[in-house]
Order: sequence, then structure tokens, then C-alpha cells
Amino acid sequence: MAPPPAPAMAAGESSDAVNGDPRRRHVLLFPLPYQGHINPMFRLAGVLHSRGFAITIFHTHFNAPDPSRHPEYRFVPVADGMSSATTVPVAIEDVVAQILALTAACEAPFRDRLAAVLDEYSKDAVACLIADAHLLPIFTVATSLAVPTLALRTGSATCCACFLAYPMLFEKGYLPRDMPVKELPPYRVRDLIILGDDEDERGGQARELVARAVASVKVSSGLILNTFDALERHELEGLRRDLAMPVFDVGPLHKFAPAGDSSLLRQDRSCLEWVDTWPPASVLYVSFGSVACITRREMEETAWGIAGSGVPFIWVVRPGMVRGSTPNQQELPEGFEAATRGRGVVVAWAPQEEVLRHRGVGGFWTHSGWNSTMESICEGVPMLCRPNFGDQMGNARYVEHVWKVGFEVDGELDRGNVEAAVRRLMTDKDGAEMRARAGELKKAAAECTGKGGSSSVAIDKLSRFGSHARNRAAQSYTRETTSSNAIIQSITGWLMRTLQEV
Repeated sequence: MAPPPAPAMAAGESSDAVNGDPRRRHVLLFPLPYQGHINPMFRLAGVLHSRGFAITIFHTHFNAPDPSRHPEYRFVPVADGMSSATTVPVAIEDVVAQILALTAACEAPFRDRLAAVLDEYSKDAVACLIADAHLLPIFTVATSLAVPTLALRTGSATCCACFLAYPMLFEKGYLPRDMPVKELPPYRVRDLIILGDDEDERGGQARELVARAVASVKVSSGLILNTFDALERHELEGLRRDLAMPVFDVGPLHKFAPAGDSSLLRQDRSCLEWVDTWPPASVLYVSFGSVACITRREMEETAWGIAGSGVPFIWVVRPGMVRGSTPNQQELPEGFEAATRGRGVVVAWAPQEEVLRHRGVGGFWTHSGWNSTMESICEGVPMLCRPNFGDQMGNARYVEHVWKVGFEVDGELDRGNVEAAVRRLMTDKDGAEMRARAGELKKAAAECTGKGGSSSVAIDKLSRFGSHARNRAAQSYTRETTSSNAIIQSITGWLMRTLQEV
């Protein structure tokens, strides 16, 4: 006999803290358990909580949040089949496989936990469930239990449009990596998320991940994006036209609500005091994100290029960031610390939003993850882009060719081109012009988040939509279920044809 489901209430929670006013509508949330996906979901939780919703967060044991840091929310753990010792893989291909395995393992346990939560709350108390678009089984379960769903895409509107376009792109035979994609300017094939010319199992897994994300969006009642109208107006208009569903551009979320303490890594705040001593816009901030890794050679060339530039810097070097290294291994090349003493600081993790907001920071060397890109734009900081995987290539392309607030360092790194790139960003006229354009986007972001701004209005619309989502779902449940099955079958068919061709 199977054991009964574990209690939905997390250990140590009180019923008052969890449920609050029983008349409040509850929004359920389920983030993908990676830092770049956790932060936007928790910020969205903060926005909705401030609008009067009670918040329940489902989460995996892998990279689980600490409920004590968010006493105003209820937390419901969901078994994920992973060892407690599991850590984030160093290769993106392994991360894709991990996501697919994790989502499959969560489906049955989530069904039990969701059913238990629905039994506890009063009739119609649950407004909707908002889940990361990569969690297709979560949408399937919620739909089967008549819970309205909204999909959160933590990337750009452009990235979402790219996901939706993949079946068409494969059918058109875009294979050369530098071929322009006329349907998605200014993308080249090399900028697309998928591993387009990968003929092994990992390429198939990446395509499956994309197909599932598309299915999640199309079976949901609406799409939430962490972007803003002034940044991606054309792309948002296209999504609304193609999806024929509500699209809520509620970003930049970090300007509406703090993530609280949702960081999976401990932040070293000493770098903020250090940057206080430098003139405005003089310090380069370097961070490759929470997952991306580099080779030992890239680390050495980057280090000596930064040293040779003469520019003051804050550099985030995570333990294990260099492929093949151990968490306690010295990452920086011998002699680097002495060569840069007095004009640089290296930390294991930084309070990035505060660093970028500091007047002393004038440039950001980034892996071009969407959260980092948005945070840099919102503070008017130009970027030196070195994308690694996923949507990062497309983000870097937009930074350089659409918004013109930075540029990509492409190809093999050597200390000479690193030094030249850093100087171009930080001290050349070219960098100053990028900084000025970034400042204009900063103003646009502030207008969108202000009273009556497009993002503020979108949040109000989302709140009203969520409040009435259950009534809307009850009227169209049969139609949506039939449509959802057809969409999943269609995408699955495309996926199988694609895998047979490679």
C-alpha cells in the first residue's frame, strides 16, 4: 500500500501565517528550481501578495527555498526523485536532462499535494496556479483538477517568440549557423536557443524542452513575461496576435518587489563598500551567472585581459565555476591578485542588483542571462556580452544590434581581445555612447513601472484576471481540455518528426 501524502503544511508553519483571512483568494506558484527562474517567481509572488492574494508556493526538494525567509507565504514541498546531495550540473546539456527528469518525477507527487491543498481551502478559494513554462506536467495536473493556470516565462518576449517559431524554422531547413532568420530579425541561427546541429541525444532533449515549454504556454489561460513594453513592444504585439490569449508584460519585476532572500548562494556585501571609493561609472562588474561555467584557459585569458586593461573591477568567481575544478580549488591564475592589488576585488557571489545600481559601476561583463540583462538595462549600465547557452545568445544579439547598449565578445578568448573589449566598454567613446543609450532605457523602464505605466497597468490587469480566472475556467473547461490535448499531440508529432530527421 502506498503511504499517504505528506502534510501540505511545511514544518514549523502556523495556520495563521499560512492561511490568513479565509476570504482571501489564493494564488499557487511553482518555480523551476534554478536561480534565474526562482527570483522572478518570488518577485511575482511579492507583487501578487501586495495586491491582496494569499500565496502558496509548491517547490521541489532540489534547490528548495527556506520557508523561514518568507513567513508570509505557505510552502508545499513536492518529491522530485533527486538525491539531497544533487548539485547543479556544470554542462547545460546536463541541466536540460535534469529538468526533464525532474519534471517527470514531480507529476504524481504534485497531483497528491495539489489535491490535498484544494481539499483544505474553501470552495473557490484558489484563484489560479502560476507555474514556470518549463513545467509542463504541472500544467497537465492542474488542468485535470480544474485549476486555472498561467504560464510564467522568465526570458524575454523575443525568446518566447523564438520558442513558438521552432517548428516553422525546422521545416524551413535553417541549418547553417550564420544564416539570418528573416522571420526573427536580427537573429542568426547561431543565436537560437536550441542546439540546432546537435545530432546526439542531448540535441533531442533540448528540442523536447522547447516543445514542452510551448505546450505549457498554449494550454494555459495566459502568459506572464518579465519584460516591459518600451523594450519589446513589437515582440509583445506579435505574441498577442499569434497566441490569442492575454499576455501580461509585468517587468521589470525586480523594480516592483524584492526577491527577499531567495538567493541560493551567500552574497558577499563587502564589495559595495569597496566600490564606494571609486569615481562614478569607473568600475567594471564581471559575473557569469549562477550556472554558466568556463574553461581553465578562458579563466586565465579573462583574468590577464582584465589585469592588462587597467580598469578597476568587481569579479564574481563562483566555487566550481571553472570546468573540472573542485569547490575549494584556486580558480584565479597565479600572480593575478598581485597584479591587480588595489584596483580589483573578487567575491564568490555578489548582491548584483545593488552593485549595478551603484554610481561607481560603469559596465557589466555578463553571460547575458535575461535577469542580468534586465537588471543592467534598468540601471543604465552598458554590457560586454559573453553568452554561453540557452536564450543568452539571442539576448546578446539584441543588446548589440537592437538596443545598442553593449556588444558581444565572440570567438576564442585571448587576453589581447579581452583587454581591448574592456577598454572599449569602459574608457572609449563607443562605450560612452552605449552608456548614454542605456540611460535612456533606464528612464523608459522607470516610466513603465511608475503610476499609470504599462507594466503597472499590466499588473493590475493580471490581478483582476487572477481573481476571476476560476469562473472563466469553469465556463470553458471542456473546450480548453480538448484544445490542450490537441496542442500537445501536435507538438509531440513535430518533435518526433524532428528527432527522426537528425
